[in-house]
Amino acid sequence: MTTTASGPAPFLRLTGDPFEVGRQHGAARATALRAFLDDGLARLNHLLDTPVSLSSLGPTFTEFEKEIEAAAPELAEEIRGLAAGAGISRQEALLLQLRREIAGYRSTRRRPHGDCTTYARVDGTGPHTVLAQTVDLNGNLDDQTSVLSISRAGARRDVLMLSFGGLLGYLGMNSDGLAVGINLVLGGQWRPGLPPYLAVRHVLDSAGSVDEALEVLSRLRLASSRSLTLCDSSGAACAEFLDGRMHVVRAAQTVHTNHFLHPEFIPFDELNVFAKNSSLRRLDACTVRLSALPDSASPRDHLALLSTPPIFVPDNGDIRRERTVAVVAMRPAVGDLHLLGSRPSALPQVFTAGETSGAAGT
Repeated sequence: MTTTASGPAPFLRLTGDPFEVGRQHGAARATALRAFLDDGLARLNHLLDTPVSLSSLGPTFTEFEKEIEAAAPELAEEIRGLAAGAGISRQEALLLQLRREIAGYRSTRRRPHGDCTTYARVDGTGPHTVLAQTVDLNGNLDDQTSVLSISRAGARRDVLMLSFGGLLGYLGMNSDGLAVGINLVLGGQWRPGLPPYLAVRHVLDSAGSVDEALEVLSRLRLASSRSLTLCDSSGAACAEFLDGRMHVVRAAQTVHTNHFLHPEFIPFDELNVFAKNSSLRRLDACTVRLSALPDSASPRDHLALLSTPPIFVPDNGDIRRERTVAVVAMRPAVGDLHLLGSRPSALPQVFTAGETSGAAGT
């Protein structure tokens, strides 16, 4: 199938205990998730040099399930609920969370040529604090986009999350005014641990500020290298992860693409030269454009900044190639998330936690 159809992202309002939150998510996306899994095993076999199967991945599922259960037991229960709601197996629900780790990065097919560009800008008064980023993925995931508003029973905060293909986490913000974005960086050994997408969700469930988020992250063992951008109304930080280590750079304004920025990690960067050149070009372009953007810029201004090359990566028809499938601007103090799909000329959707649908922007 590998469809590239891109319409408005569905908005899912999820409430209850962890299992029920997952069940509601799975039930709402059941048809799409089952079709996704039937399409080359969530399209993994369109991307990998050597095809995989549920049975061949059995030991991987066992190891990762133990790690998720230990680090974030509520999310392990939510995965079980996702399986029940969608009418899929627990292994299939786990596979949806582990696609990026299963794909890895050492395959010649998987060496990326484009990926996410993320920045945070902090306004001390709050309303103009923004975290914005492109979402660059392979696998033609336009049809798997959704936005989740999560109010978990007994939780201290609600979460608004952008998701793809049944993921419990990708990027988002919470009702305490913390926003988290994510970038791929390549290096080190990828091994069983907490997948970074689930780490983003765990942080938003568990922390109300950048300081609290960094404390939570310092206790996690991530499965793969990644950079997380964090911001609240007081400050921003980029946290890079490699082989169980975390290094943090704090600033009122941060820009990150796909190469390591911290001096301790730069020697271990395994991004190939073509992807490194793309990453450097996007970093420079974003920095220049952001410096020209006034502090009072609107979410539409931030979306526009990210919606032209070289930052925006168009579709060239190759399912293996990363391209921009979404552009996001979040204002954590205001509590809204502005979303464009892979067609920058469309009107953005605007979401806030607790609403029943996403409205078109103006």
